[in-house]
Amino acid sequence: MKFASLGSGSEGNALLISTRSGLTCTTVMLDCGFAVRETERRLARLQLTPADISGIVVTHEHQDHVGGVFKFARRHRVPVWLTFGTFQAVQSHCDGVDLHFCRDGECLQIGDLEMSPYTVPHDAREPVQYVADSGVAKLGVLTDAGHATPYMITALGGCDALMLECNHDRQMLRDSHYPESLKRRIGGDYGHLSNEAAAEILAAMDKSRLKRVVGAHLSLKNNTPELALAALASVIQDGIDVTTACQEEGFGWLDVAGVS
Repeated sequence: MKFASLGSGSEGNALLISTRSGLTCTTVMLDCGFAVRETERRLARLQLTPADISGIVVTHEHQDHVGGVFKFARRHRVPVWLTFGTFQAVQSHCDGVDLHFCRDGECLQIGDLEMSPYTVPHDAREPVQYVADSGVAKLGVLTDAGHATPYMITALGGCDALMLECNHDRQMLRDSHYPESLKRRIGGDYGHLSNEAAAEILAAMDKSRLKRVVGAHLSLKNNTPELALAALASVIQDGIDVTTACQEEGFGWLDVAGVS
């Protein structure tokens, strides 16, 4: 089981999760916030074509996560999974797309990958994040959440790898030139996780199997990779690989079990 990012940040997000069983390969795209041609270009960077995508799983309706989903799915006949609340927000874009509904607590099976949605606090209709399970390894994904909840921490426990939002440094956000209303939205209970909040989640969760952590959805103006890495590294033991995703490059294929 491996994962890679086409890009991570406020300008667009798409994560690929892939597993192989015998002669079959399942590759799920988690969100798609890029235009179709840009998505195709970024897939090619990872030696993939649209035909390699088994399905698209959506977290919520914000444009940096869903902007390219339905055009890509329609053009390449890829099925899409989303919550009903998210569907209500985007239904005008869904014509001609093979849609499937999911909700918190009900696992969905796409090929050889089991995707488990769990509810997160974010300013969207019915936002969820996911844990992907190949039967051998588990990848937890948490972005676009305003604060930690015990439910989220439990959902992520026992994962082999974790992609965790480190959106902003609290002091940088306070000192930024953003309007006060935007600062309140980003830093609020239904906004985005700060470096400090991400570290608190990481400290609290079951890390008994954890081999790799990727800081994700970093703000280009209110964070730095160095600050995010320092926050994450402060709460984990030696032997766990820690890195960050970026907006333009995302990151190349990483093995969930911790071997690149």
